[in-house]
Amino acid sequence: MKIKFPDGNVKEFEKGITPGEIAKSISEGLYRNAVGAIVDNILWDLNRPINFDCSLKIVTKKDKEAPEFFRHTMAHILAQAVMRIYGEENVRLGIGPTIENGFYYDFEILNGTIKEEDLENIEKEMKKIIKEDLPIERFELPKDEAIDMMNKKGQIYKVELINEINDEKVSFYKQGEFVDLCRGPHLPRTGMIKHFKLLSASGAYWRGSEKNPMLQRIYGTAFATKEELENYLKMLEEAKKRDHRKLGPKLGLFFINTDVAAGMPIFLPKGTIILNELMAFSRSLHEEYGYTEVMTPLVMNVKLWYQSGHWDHYKENMYFTEKEEVEYAIKPMNCPGHILIYKNNVVSYRDLPIRLFEFGKVHRYERSGVLHGLLRVRAFTQDDAHIFCRQDQIEEEVSKVVKLIDQLYKPFGFSYRATLSTMPEDHMGDEETWEKATNALRKVLEDIKLEFEVAEGEGAFYGPKVDFHVRDSLGREWQCATIQLDFQMPERFELTYVDKDGIEKRPVMIHTAKYGSLERFFGILIEHFAGAFPLWLSPIQVVVLPVSDKYVSYARKIYSILMENGVRVSVDDRNETLGYKIREAQINKIPYMIIVGEREEESGKISIRSRDGVEQKDIAVEEFLDLLSVSIKERR
Repeated sequence: MKIKFPDGNVKEFEKGITPGEIAKSISEGLYRNAVGAIVDNILWDLNRPINFDCSLKIVTKKDKEAPEFFRHTMAHILAQAVMRIYGEENVRLGIGPTIENGFYYDFEILNGTIKEEDLENIEKEMKKIIKEDLPIERFELPKDEAIDMMNKKGQIYKVELINEINDEKVSFYKQGEFVDLCRGPHLPRTGMIKHFKLLSASGAYWRGSEKNPMLQRIYGTAFATKEELENYLKMLEEAKKRDHRKLGPKLGLFFINTDVAAGMPIFLPKGTIILNELMAFSRSLHEEYGYTEVMTPLVMNVKLWYQSGHWDHYKENMYFTEKEEVEYAIKPMNCPGHILIYKNNVVSYRDLPIRLFEFGKVHRYERSGVLHGLLRVRAFTQDDAHIFCRQDQIEEEVSKVVKLIDQLYKPFGFSYRATLSTMPEDHMGDEETWEKATNALRKVLEDIKLEFEVAEGEGAFYGPKVDFHVRDSLGREWQCATIQLDFQMPERFELTYVDKDGIEKRPVMIHTAKYGSLERFFGILIEHFAGAFPLWLSPIQVVVLPVSDKYVSYARKIYSILMENGVRVSVDDRNETLGYKIREAQINKIPYMIIVGEREEESGKISIRSRDGVEQKDIAVEEFLDLLSVSIKERR
């Protein structure tokens, strides 16, 4: 049996050898640090035999794949602990996958409820299981035997899952008395992972459907080292302080009335200022790159959505209404409207590319259980653009979009990574066209030397896409911008242009959004900056604070000068102490405070205090205005 290693070397081994044995044959140090393996791109248990020619990589604690082994194992340790505490006969197991930075497990407790205060007790039992250092063994059963075993245990959810498996045999994992249906991978022993924390308990419908029973879900996290775990828990604490759902209303930016408009944010004056600044920035870049701004209807005849493919692939996420026996759809996307604009005129090859841009309000149905502040909503605005171009223009146009995205993210201090998403199971069009579109996007990314990862099956239903994941100040990632290459809708709408040979040809359509959802991007920014927005975005940029009533007149004079120069300024002339006013300004995250009293009035100058406590005295108003002007103009 031949095994190829990452360095290109190929070695012969006997069939049935395990990755652990191979690691030990290489070095004791590698074996001690190994947690699993990757066999032909499949995560593989360290003690699982290999019986075929393959490629092999040993996964160590420091490798990016290692958390999958830690966290999957920890999910089983959690399930075992819950069954010990609540009784095997009282616990029906759901699923226990790994997720970003952690894991969860779903349970149905027949005679009891898991509360947040129970997590400490469950953690204690998990630590006992870890201390027992139980071997974790993989075994397989024919489907009928697997179903019989799970039925005897009363595990109805596992039986449902087994029935959906197409293979003749299904795999299980055993640790001590605990046995669970699972594909793996896992660590060899329960004692190999010690650094974990249970985070929360909540309700979750079985398989995410409201028609199914409500189960109880426990979330947790696990890391290879104590330091990594502590750093992550500190980040979670900081994230709680920055939660946009609390900071937004507190700072007077937005609120959501769940009784009358669940998932549909209402923006207050201060929040609207920030949104307008974000739109102005995006608009200026789109103009620079040759886009023409348009507006399309919010409600359009449902026949448009039949033609676009949304009816077949997206109707569960759409809202509908009917008038005069005509059915209409509230748009979930802007692309069909932009297609109508393209079709409104005869297009020559000389006209291409045509770049259309819109701040389009869209509505998409999301279940109430997944709504999350501004990050998961039902109504939102996209800085949505569509480029209609010839096939030979694809590379240049996609390259320009990447440059635009790069310029857009820089003022916020965001770095990002890209993923190329390929054809999903539910898609329009034939595989050959999809392959052509995917290869075209891949070539562009390679040619412009933009590093990317491939996300198999994650494309839009009409085409492959490149998604941009920004990293915020806490190291969290958020998917924002997207570029989607579409050969399908031009075909469905019979879009054409007249080529230089006089023959009608089909254009290609590139869908792009840079912020993605404006509302979601706003929520990300609130948490990224902890509500302390940079000067150019701050709804109030300067507040003037008179030290007493005697200096209100001078304060108002300074206010007028700043106002006339386009600064968003206010005066706090309340009958309160200066210390109180300063604290209020800091709570409201106002970048600058101008403090005026007898000294300032006599000199005709001002004293400045920044929100982080830095003070400057005897500054000329003109000098301060110059400082503000440069900072705002350059979006520092």
